[in-house]
Amino acid sequence: MPEQLKLNDGSTIPQIGLGVWQVDPDITAKVVRWGIGAGYRLIDTAEGYRNEEGVGEAIRAAGVPRSELFITSKLRNGAHQRDAALRAFDDTMQKLGVDQIDLFLIHWPVPSQDKYVEAWKTLVELQKAGRIKSVGVSNFNQDHLERIIGETGVTPVVNQIELHPRFQQRDKREFHAKHDIHIESWSPLGSGRLLADPTLEKLAKKHGRSVAQVIIRWHLQEGLVVIPKSVNQDRIAGNFDVFGFELDAGDMQTIRGMDVRDGRTGPDPATAAFLF
Repeated sequence: MPEQLKLNDGSTIPQIGLGVWQVDPDITAKVVRWGIGAGYRLIDTAEGYRNEEGVGEAIRAAGVPRSELFITSKLRNGAHQRDAALRAFDDTMQKLGVDQIDLFLIHWPVPSQDKYVEAWKTLVELQKAGRIKSVGVSNFNQDHLERIIGETGVTPVVNQIELHPRFQQRDKREFHAKHDIHIESWSPLGSGRLLADPTLEKLAKKHGRSVAQVIIRWHLQEGLVVIPKSVNQDRIAGNFDVFGFELDAGDMQTIRGMDVRDGRTGPDPATAAFLF
């Protein structure tokens, strides 16, 4: 079973979870039920994914106590102003059907609109009111993190960023470790682009595992929180079945050597300005 990592506010988070980015709202409930059935307890959604209702439906149908689940959602980019953020949060809670959310993140900083500090203050306010257990961010660069910490004195527990063997973001690791901010990897399989990589295929053959399992195992051994996504029941189960083997030091070094500077597959947080 996945390790529970301690967060800087005293809470814990499962090290592996199920992501539902780009999962069709019509099948989200089924996909999340499969995930919970396979052993996942961390479910990661967002207002912008438009599938929070399906996650809520799966939570209610799962047959697993709410206290055993760790539910994450994220504030949409167009709702950084306090009043808009409060309305958006209420909408999230209604769709999920929960009284308290385990982790709520600012999805993107959108520095061009310069409202992410106001959004952060609103999340802290909601946490103090007991509606959010832990508060964090997603896609924040060091300058964004330094600003919200400096202006509020509250450090995010998590920063969810794009991270995979071709884009390892090692330049961010020291700052996060210094401030006890866990890195959570989105697109951990490189948006599926790494599944046919010959280097990873060789490691998968060595361990009698799938390429996806090798990549997820690498994330775990790197100390990262990882949220692979699939809509295939067998792959969902396979992505969780990563605790019966271990990559050795040579394997880890081989994957470390795959890192490239231009390996990003998603938007750049410094310039991303889309609102949803």
